[in-house]
Amino acid sequence: MGRSFVVHFDHGEDFYSALSDFCREHDVKQGFIPMFIAGMREVELVGTCEQLEDPDAPVWSAVHLSNIEAIGAGTLAYDEESETVQPHIHVSVGLKALSATAHTSHLLAARIHFLTEMYLVEVSQPRLTRSRQKDLFDVPLLRF
Repeated sequence: MGRSFVVHFDHGEDFYSALSDFCREHDVKQGFIPMFIAGMREVELVGTCEQLEDPDAPVWSAVHLSNIEAIGAGTLAYDEESETVQPHIHVSVGLKALSATAHTSHLLAARIHFLTEMYLVEVSQPRLTRSRQKDLFDVPLLRF
């Protein structure tokens, strides 16, 4: 393990841009996020309301939600070619205006409402990468 951080993102920030900026500023290239809590103005989660043609295939479309509370976790891998951190974040979100009706999925995008409080743990070894697995719908999988 490497360093441990307590991170916060502020009102109005883009979640993934803020995470990328933090990682670049502190030279974090890989790690995991054991937990974060957040208020989010709007989110995009992987999901669909349509019938799935192949229930084993990944869903690539997005569901748009707003005014939510979230709890999440994820991993960070590093792409040497693009010199960028590749996050994989999942969240459970509750819609505040609909009796906290919940949705859980892969986080595609989010804008912060009030704050995000996050714990981030850097991984020194082994090297974490993401590579697409051609025989599994070309899904990018964590490798080490």
